[in-house]
Amino acid sequence: MSVYDPPVNNAVSGVTVRTLLSDPALSLSVQIVAGEQGLERIIDHPRVQKSGLALVGHLHGVVPTRLQVLGETELSYVESLPAEQQVQAADHLFSCELSCVLVSRGVSVPQALVDAANQKHTPLILAKEKSSLAITAVHTVLDELLAPRARLHGVLVDIFEVGVLLKGQSGIGKSECALELVMRGHRLVADDIVECDYRPPGMVFGEPARPLRHYMEVRGLGILNMKDLYGVTSVRERKRIDLVVDLELWAPNAEYDRIGVEDQHTRVLGVPIRTVRLPIQPGRNMSSIIEIAARAELLRRAGHHPAKEFIDRIEKSGHESIPPSRTLAPGRSAPPRTRSPNESSAPPPAHSIQGRDLRKAETDRRS
Repeated sequence: MSVYDPPVNNAVSGVTVRTLLSDPALSLSVQIVAGEQGLERIIDHPRVQKSGLALVGHLHGVVPTRLQVLGETELSYVESLPAEQQVQAADHLFSCELSCVLVSRGVSVPQALVDAANQKHTPLILAKEKSSLAITAVHTVLDELLAPRARLHGVLVDIFEVGVLLKGQSGIGKSECALELVMRGHRLVADDIVECDYRPPGMVFGEPARPLRHYMEVRGLGILNMKDLYGVTSVRERKRIDLVVDLELWAPNAEYDRIGVEDQHTRVLGVPIRTVRLPIQPGRNMSSIIEIAARAELLRRAGHHPAKEFIDRIEKSGHESIPPSRTLAPGRSAPPRTRSPNESSAPPPAHSIQGRDLRKAETDRRS
């Protein structure tokens, strides 16, 4: 397995509560109830936490930098307490210097929680949606904001819904291969710079850098806009990386895989992605070979592995019994082999010749 873990250039150590609430992808109706002074606090975990036990003083396991959610069950417990115990429960919860507390279902928040949030400068957010919808919406946005990221040098193309990342040294012909693939009807995702981000469970997605979206550089032609040249169906904004194709110049002494039994992988953001090494030589149609590599990847995912099937067939044929050859007696020659009438060296049947001659004679008579 080859390892290519690029430096995570755009690593995000956390996002502020203000950034989370202002994200247009957050499909929640939210209202800041208290603690507006703490909107710059950091959330560094993509999953929320429901720590109802913190209301009774059990703070073990509470992670302050995770967004805390109070649902109907927790609020009903607080409201069932006497006024003094409500204050005590709120003090227990907000003593952890939490990043943010979100209350779901749009219910009225007990005053004890509001006072404690203002005192600790902890944002207290009220969402109209129920807990399950609110948690799903927050997870979706935090997955995007906190995803591990990396920037790769290469070209990403969507071939038959297979995300193929073309790698290789500068000037080896990655963009030219991608251009030929686009002309064949496939879709360009990113050229030169591929912004990658991790998505659970074990997926890496790639997209173009924003200034380079839809553009491709071809030496001798300059900058081309693929969307303008070939239409909206020739580009794609984002694609999961399923296959890495490593292009390299042909080296006579290098060893290249000629069977394909053992898979090679490249690690991107810790995720192993199957990799093929393709040597470049004059006369090789690289775009066709890359297209076939994408087709082969589809077959592999469907459970077909031609190299292993070939090896199994060879091993199976090696165990089959082979009848011993007959030894001819001295002075005797082997009997002549009966030729099949379908062999090219055998004369055609007589009835075919006669039929052909009759048809030719009839054609001559009519003409």
